[in-house]
Amino acid sequence: MKFGVVMFPGSNCDHDTYHVISKVIGQPVDFIWHRQSAVADCDAVILPGGFSYGDYLRTGAIARFSPVMGAVKEFASRGGLVMGICNGFQILCEAGLLPGALLRNKNLKFICDHVNIRVEATDTPFTNRCQRNQVLSVPIAHGDGNYFCDEQTLAELQRENRILFRYSDADGRITAEANPNGSLDNIAGICNRERNVLGMMPHPERASEQQLGSSDGRIIFYSVADTLAELAKAS
Repeated sequence: MKFGVVMFPGSNCDHDTYHVISKVIGQPVDFIWHRQSAVADCDAVILPGGFSYGDYLRTGAIARFSPVMGAVKEFASRGGLVMGICNGFQILCEAGLLPGALLRNKNLKFICDHVNIRVEATDTPFTNRCQRNQVLSVPIAHGDGNYFCDEQTLAELQRENRILFRYSDADGRITAEANPNGSLDNIAGICNRERNVLGMMPHPERASEQQLGSSDGRIIFYSVADTLAELAKAS
């Protein structure tokens, strides 16, 4: 198996993600430059956090036109695993790979803090190692993390069990106080209908080693690795 981490101008979590995959999870990984028009022989592609193109127009709005995104779309359409973290989530929404949009935080300020997210679904390549209602402690660092979609889309996300993570308190209660940015329905992460594309605002790569304050985030990367290993066995 092989992971790929896309590098956009302004990405600042690409090396963090690369480190976790290579050193913590122990899997092969390559960087993919945003000008590349192919994702080579990768089995999973990660769009990391950062400020692609400086967020000068709108978060993720310019990055969606990078040559690599055509390859990412094609890769996802063939069932390839794609994961967008923070700015990567914003890019996936702008590119139409996930529904909805990420708006300014409700307090109109950049937030950098540890939060709790509750696992809502475990039948995905990104959460299969998790327990339903398990609470993960992971950091956020964003100014535009307020997830929004129309009523019909929200109903579909809920009905199809595509909300994978929701902001909660440490005991797993979904409350307004636990919602750091005003996201609709406390949404912290969603997937597509095919369940092979994930977007999440919290940073699991920043919570994958205990010396960083939490290692809860590594379970998401291990879930992906387990999925790829099972797919390799089946083929």
